[in-house]
Amino acid sequence: MKGRRLAALVRKEFGQIRRDPSVFMVAGILPILLLLLFTYAVSLDIRHLNMGVVLQSDTHDAHDLAAAFTGTPYLEVTPYRNRQSAEADMLAGRLRGYVVIPPDFSLRLQRKPSMSLVEVVSDATQPNTATFLANDVTQIVTNWQSQRRYNTPIPVDLEPRYWFNEQVESRRFLVPGALAIVMTIIGTLLSALVVAREWERGTMEALMATPVSVAEMILGKLIPYFFLAMLAMLIGVLLSIHAFDVPLRGSWPSLLLVTSVFLIPALGQGLLISVLSKNQFVASQLALLSGYLPAFMLSGFLFEIDSMPWPIRLLTHIVPARYLVVCLQTLFLSGDLWSLLIPNMLAMLVLGLFFFALTWRKLHKSLED
Repeated sequence: MKGRRLAALVRKEFGQIRRDPSVFMVAGILPILLLLLFTYAVSLDIRHLNMGVVLQSDTHDAHDLAAAFTGTPYLEVTPYRNRQSAEADMLAGRLRGYVVIPPDFSLRLQRKPSMSLVEVVSDATQPNTATFLANDVTQIVTNWQSQRRYNTPIPVDLEPRYWFNEQVESRRFLVPGALAIVMTIIGTLLSALVVAREWERGTMEALMATPVSVAEMILGKLIPYFFLAMLAMLIGVLLSIHAFDVPLRGSWPSLLLVTSVFLIPALGQGLLISVLSKNQFVASQLALLSGYLPAFMLSGFLFEIDSMPWPIRLLTHIVPARYLVVCLQTLFLSGDLWSLLIPNMLAMLVLGLFFFALTWRKLHKSLED
């Protein structure tokens, strides 16, 4: 390997990037759009959930319980006098559920504690929201019963403490995951087009006629995209901190180190795709199917890996973004916890070496053929 030849290849690739506006769209505009989307459009926080309270009893206890539902910031309560009106609004999508306080509410209070006091009807087209509504109603009724029974505040004073995400905002862990998706797209998609473009345009034969080695060719193709991806990460992190109010509790050197390690398997996977396909359209489709979709679905970004079936959990171990999501969430929410960072970085290195070994072998055969 000679430094002058490698530098010439890197300059050539930078020139090609400068002449291709689609690269700047993917590396510059797409990260900003994805961060805006996952910060403001996608939220797992449940606030101001529309709920109805059907009050069929006019006793003091029934009115007192109905008033208890208005004391939480998670519910927007609409009062009703009959069940039919609440059902009509829920069918129309104006309510996510409703609570029925029955006419015999006072009698139910005097009976066995195990007897249900109210009825909860929820719209289960969104299962997580329906479960949250049922649990919140149960908690409110339980607290109301405890206060009424002793005629004093609840004797047990619970003060919850939330570690790493004190505000319990989904934005705090969605934004680091979105950065992992951005790195996957830039690292895998753009590098998947590198060698495929050379084959498609017929310039690979001219490159093969030069004394350039396989190692020089690989490094010359990937070094520009490595710096391009690092620049996109810097822009994304600065936006996350200053525009989206997501604090970075880890250090910048740790963040850059983790990103650099992740780009090894990401660029290796993209380069392997481009060598196998030799066509830009096919390479882009393979990059989306094997890179973006697994990173989105199987990395733990939106869906918890522990809740997946065991065959899918095994499959997640070969998704590089899985390890980057853990590292970025750790750096943003906790700090430089090397006991978590090092095992995940080692896993990314192993995957990267595997992809590059396959690429090296396949590229050697293609050049010999």
